[in-house]
Parts: sequence; C-alpha cells; structure tokens
Amino acid sequence: MARSVTQPSTRPLALTLGEAAGIGPDITIAAWLRRRELDLPAFYLLGDEALVTRRAKALGADVKIAGVSADDAEAAFADALPVVATGERATAGPGKPDGTSAPAALASIRQAVADVRAGRAGAVVTNPIAKSVLYRAGFRHPGHTEFLAELAAQDGHVPQPVMMLWSPRLAVVPVTIHVSLRDALAELSGELIISTVRIVAAELKSRFGIAAPRIAISGLNPHAGEEGSLGHEEQTIISPAIKVLRNEGIDIKGPLPADTMFHEAARAAYDCAVCMYHDQALIPIKTVAFDDAVNVTLGLPFVRTSPDHGTAFDIAGTGKANPASLIAALKLASRMAAARS
Repeated sequence: MARSVTQPSTRPLALTLGEAAGIGPDITIAAWLRRRELDLPAFYLLGDEALVTRRAKALGADVKIAGVSADDAEAAFADALPVVATGERATAGPGKPDGTSAPAALASIRQAVADVRAGRAGAVVTNPIAKSVLYRAGFRHPGHTEFLAELAAQDGHVPQPVMMLWSPRLAVVPVTIHVSLRDALAELSGELIISTVRIVAAELKSRFGIAAPRIAISGLNPHAGEEGSLGHEEQTIISPAIKVLRNEGIDIKGPLPADTMFHEAARAAYDCAVCMYHDQALIPIKTVAFDDAVNVTLGLPFVRTSPDHGTAFDIAGTGKANPASLIAALKLASRMAAARS
C-alpha cells in the first residue's frame, strides 16, 4: 500500500476555507485543538477571521484565533489558529450558503496556490467545497482537481491532474473523473490510461517513497469483459495500454475484474488500483476508509491534499463533524511536501 516514508515539511501548510457554510471551519478548529496531541504540522487557514470566530463561538470551542500574514503563521500556530485574510468576507451561517460563499471559497484556493508557488507554504490542503454553490456563481470547472490544474498552468501549458484517493489500506485512481458514466465511456482511451498511469507511477516513487510501485488496473466491463463476451474495451483499449506501460518498465497487471480487486488479500498485491471511472474507484475506498481517506491531486507542480468528504451542511456548526480525514490530509501533505523538497 502507498505510504509516505519521509519526514514532515518545515513550511506551514496553506489550508483553504472551503464552503463557508459547511464543516470546513468546524474540522479546521477541531484539528488545531488536537495539534499537540497528534503532533500536527503547522498550518494556516486562508479565509475570514470573523467567520472563524463566529463558528468557534457556535461550537463552544476554546480556541484563540490570530489574524496573521503567511510569513508569521508558523510562529503563531503553537498558541493560536492562524488565519490569513484573502480580502473576501464570508457571512454564511452553518448550513446556509449565501452570496459570499463562492467568492470566499475561490479566493482562498487561489491564494493557497499562490502561497505555495511563492514558497510561503509547503503544500495546499483544501477544505470541502459545494460545487452547486460555485456553479450558481459561474464556476465552470467540474471540481477542485480541474481548477487547481488551471491555476498550475505555466507558459500556457495546463498539467494533467490525476485524482488519487489514499489511505493506509488502499490507494485508488480513477482514469475518468467528474463526468457522467455515459461521458466517461466516451472519454476513456488508451492514451488517457497511459498518461494517467505514468503520472501515478512517477509520483508513487517521488512523493510516496515507493521504489518499485506495483499498479493494478481494472477492466471496464463486468468480469473484465469475459474475453469479449461482455464488452470489447478490455481488448481494444485497456490491454494495449497495459502493454505499452509494461514495455516502459512499469510493474502493472490487469485488466482485472473490479469486483475481486478490493478484498484484503487482493489489496496486498498492489500499491495503487487504477480504475476506469469515478465510482469504480471511490466506492471501495469509501467503504474501507471513509473516515481517514485523503484526496490527493497528482500531476501538479505542488502538493495538494484534501479530506475525502463533502461539506455536510446538515451537521455544520453542531460539533458533530469528524476531523479525521482533514487530519490525515494535513499529515500526508506535510510528508509529501518534504519528499518533493
């Protein structure tokens, strides 16, 4: 299984606000309160200090909040939750997004990327966003992954972002991501499989410390097509791509039936499972590691991780939100940033 073996980064992590009405502020506060117990890496929240103060009061949390600059965040972290202003106010109440939600969320993401690229932060960690709220404000990307790729563009080149869901028990990558199943079938190609697996293999080495990554690749159809009787994509798209990757020296096996890839014994045989579409990858990891799975974006010139859950409007401001996935995202981002350094 993919595990980082490096020491934590020494620069603070830039943590985005996410959806202001969601549980992002709740789990940020909860994580900071456990910083000493869990030996968390230093981080700062990019957002509105007034919003965080209101949320802490609603939660009854005994937390000191300090408005600081990114350069001063690490020094403040031991005694206060550092909040770096983005210039966008956030007035949304728990569970009630309003007109400030989208501008506040987007400004936070943009500033986090700017900070890490300028060397003020070691990595980007993103709190959950509400895509429906962003879409109403004109957001045109399917999700965080694609927006981050645009922000990472250099000289007109937009890198290919690869979404990995990681936990100590399982790491998965979907080849097609935030599209309908019908569109996923149309998008799937040998070229996309090859480019995705190349990025996965390279970053398992460089960021996770795995010298010889073992990759398992699923079929598309039931029973991996049953030798063509249940579909031909395994023969015409997936197997030719695997042959190319093997010839490049990548340790890869498949196409495997997806329904037998994820039991405990099967998981021990690979470091990452590459699947053909979103739910084929995310259902198994959310079954075995719902609380501590981490969303990692590979293929970018900086490290980005995120909790593997949504905004949970129904429990925002109640104190019921579990910070485990955010805590795991912070720890993994720190280790990956150190490896990249």
